[in-house]
Amino acid sequence: MPTDDHPNLDLIGMVQRARMTNDADVQPSQVNAVYWIEAKPKQPQPEQAAPTPRAGYWLIHTTLSEVDTLWARIKTATEKGQLGYKSKVATASRGQVDERLIHVMTYDAADTADVERVRAGLTHSGFTDDLTYQRS
Repeated sequence: MPTDDHPNLDLIGMVQRARMTNDADVQPSQVNAVYWIEAKPKQPQPEQAAPTPRAGYWLIHTTLSEVDTLWARIKTATEKGQLGYKSKVATASRGQVDERLIHVMTYDAADTADVERVRAGLTHSGFTDDLTYQRS
């Protein structure tokens, strides 16, 4: 057992990569084992910094009947590097009967240019209604 209080970042990274591989083709409306499914850019862009304590996210409200289609669009845009450093979708195990949430993460809410770049990416992907931004 480690004697220090520092997390094993290598182990955490390995678990996250395995989970991302497992979640690659799942439908959020059909998942019950985890609360969130995540997507990250396949090739992180050099200008995208690591998340800061001031990270934030664009919040998209959707329904159980629409979540799979909307998540597919968000996931594709995220993997292409057109959105933030990560996106995640609430699964069926979140407890809500019909509502589902999608978060499109930005690395720093204080970087208004990046926040607006991600919003523009969402708009380009067809998300124009009911977008709200929140700090993490």
